[in-house]
Amino acid sequence: MKEDNLIVRKSYEFAVIAVKTYKSIVAQNKEWVLPKQFLKSATSIGANIEESIGAQSRPDFISKLSIAYKEARETDYWIRLMKDTGYIDETTAQNLSASIQEILRIIGKIQITTKLKN
Repeated sequence: MKEDNLIVRKSYEFAVIAVKTYKSIVAQNKEWVLPKQFLKSATSIGANIEESIGAQSRPDFISKLSIAYKEARETDYWIRLMKDTGYIDETTAQNLSASIQEILRIIGKIQITTKLKN
């Protein structure tokens, strides 16, 4: 893992937590639809960030980061929905939400900085 790259590290750590959360929900509730949507978007964040690192151009880099940002927003939606429908408790939802909000802030700052560079 690229430990010197904050967003790579944070998105990977979040993906690991998302996989564990998914496994727990499925084991406890025998529910797959909502947690699967959450898992897909949560793990897609880091995958798109990894793709951005290998981007062929600045517009390609921005595009991949934009997709990661959208996936993070979608993940936040699934977290709220799973909390409000009883699949995760308040504490789990707060922890997941705090992590995803941090990821959103970091991606947003990277996007702004990249767009401002000449």
